[in-house]
Amino acid sequence: MGKTLAFEEPIVRLREKIEELEQFTIDSDVNLSEEIETLKIRLKNLEEDIYGNMEAWDRVQVARHPQRPTTLDYIAQLFEDFIQLHGDRNYGDDEAIVGGIASFDSRPITVIGHQRGKDTKENVRRNFGMPHPEGYRKALRLMKQAEKFNRPIICFIDTKGAYPGKAAEERGQSEAIARNLVEMAGLTVPVISIVIGEGGSGGALALGVANHIHMLEHSTYSVISPEGAASILWKDASLSKQAAEAMKITAPDLKEIGIIDKIIPEILGGAHRDLKQQAVYIGDAIRTSLEALTLLNEEEVIAKRYEKFREIGIFGE
Repeated sequence: MGKTLAFEEPIVRLREKIEELEQFTIDSDVNLSEEIETLKIRLKNLEEDIYGNMEAWDRVQVARHPQRPTTLDYIAQLFEDFIQLHGDRNYGDDEAIVGGIASFDSRPITVIGHQRGKDTKENVRRNFGMPHPEGYRKALRLMKQAEKFNRPIICFIDTKGAYPGKAAEERGQSEAIARNLVEMAGLTVPVISIVIGEGGSGGALALGVANHIHMLEHSTYSVISPEGAASILWKDASLSKQAAEAMKITAPDLKEIGIIDKIIPEILGGAHRDLKQQAVYIGDAIRTSLEALTLLNEEEVIAKRYEKFREIGIFGE
């Protein structure tokens, strides 16, 4: 099952009790099937109650789960004939962003996404999923290539944010992100972005200027982490739980205020519990979006994207 989150502990304790009784039945030949069945019903009800009433901070913890599927996990499940492309043709290859060409339902597409590691060694290699400017320039290179060959673009968002280090700033981190925002706004091909984990700050938005933005049910999307917001607002990072609630960073909150277009349901307990089935849910969302967006001509694709972002938020003159 992997790492147990704090709010899941009652579920884990009850599951362990069931396993203990099942093992006792095997070892002693005592029939406890009725008691075990009662506990399984109680476990099912408990899971539905806990996972069906998750608070914002609970969703943050699920979004950060170390076993949560990554961009490459979903690429392997969703697409055929994936060819990964490397480098920004300017500085180097940033492994915090992966991308290339593939096919989806026999349709050529370009897929790009943030990529974090599954263990310490890979996280160091991929800079914990926090891209340098060359990562964003690689993403833009692939987007412009997709536009040239009329391929829809699918982006997977999963990052705490762009890397804030000195070297990244020296190589133009803010300019690379800003360039992506400008160029994505004018792409003539459909862009679909899916938040699969954490969507943090401009580092996430640099892959998020899309015609359709979807989120997994327990993902988050915000301008800053709850810990960062708590440190700024209240000078106390320990108040991150309250910050997560106040910031409205969960999929239900963002759907309600019109930031995202669709909530993709997750496996009970989180996407990490069943990668294959979760990929089916994501594939259905991609398929629906592509069916709608490929009916538009180039001018309509740009206009619809523009209108989407113009309608976000409240403003006055």
